[in-house]
Amino acid sequence: MRIEPAEKVHSHTHADLCEPGSRLYAEALRVGRIARSEISSAPCLMELDLLRPDPDDAEWLRPVAPSAALARLLDPLEKEIQERRRLTVSLADAFEPFMALGARDPSMTHAITVLEGLERINDNLDRAVAECTTELLTVQPGKGRSAHTFGEALRRVRPLLGRGIKMRTLYQHTARHQPITLAYLERIGSEVEVRTLEEIIDRLIIVDRKVAFVPASRDRTIALELRHQGLVEYLGGVFDQFWLQATPLDAPVTYQPQLSGISGVQRSIARLLVEGHVDEAIARRLGMNVRTCRAHIAKLAATLGSGSRAQLGYLIARSGILERDN
Repeated sequence: MRIEPAEKVHSHTHADLCEPGSRLYAEALRVGRIARSEISSAPCLMELDLLRPDPDDAEWLRPVAPSAALARLLDPLEKEIQERRRLTVSLADAFEPFMALGARDPSMTHAITVLEGLERINDNLDRAVAECTTELLTVQPGKGRSAHTFGEALRRVRPLLGRGIKMRTLYQHTARHQPITLAYLERIGSEVEVRTLEEIIDRLIIVDRKVAFVPASRDRTIALELRHQGLVEYLGGVFDQFWLQATPLDAPVTYQPQLSGISGVQRSIARLLVEGHVDEAIARRLGMNVRTCRAHIAKLAATLGSGSRAQLGYLIARSGILERDN
């Protein structure tokens, strides 16, 4: 006796007719009936009520007429559609009194949108950048980004290359010494103009001077999408001011000469110390890691002869080194 291999049982949803089910249902319609043993691989036939027991023989099943089966399956869907239409009308009626009120204030048209979560932030940013037609401005502060972040930036900017879009990016001076940043800039080519500053504002992206994105939390998992024309123009002006003060990437950075053994970077740190910033905030503002920042503070303290943090602030003010920056 030859044993046939068992047929594979397909997975189904409550309204899914698989390929074996379609074939067996067609066979049942042609012959007028089908054996129960033949439908083990297609349970959807019984779930969809396309087959019913043969009243004369329990081993056989008879097919339900296609027109009757279709009408029965469509009935709950049509009822659901009608219910959703009623809900649509009800919602439209409920909001109709508010539509006229909202239309009176153009500033209510999503002037400021809070974006929560990196996925939503990136999705909105992707859409805005993809629609860029004239200008893309970005400010990228900090001590460096990950390879993944640069990969996302490359994916976002690459479609804009060759389209005549003016792209300008501001980094901090520390970016000049970051291999991953330099590799990214080499990949995007000369179409993106890059300048650097010792200290810049937090991350900022402006598209066509129509929409801007700024972080709204320290970990950057919340951002603001700004479409208020006044706000976007203001941020564009801030970018332009920083751009005028920045140094082109292909030009050497000119640091002020050391005064009394104190470098320009240390004077910047001294200014931030006097303003009351903690080490982490100073490092973030100057685009360096906290360890490097503390090393500069230690050198500054040694040069000024300070024995404590409190005394350091006093000695900075007394030394006059900040006055020489003006």
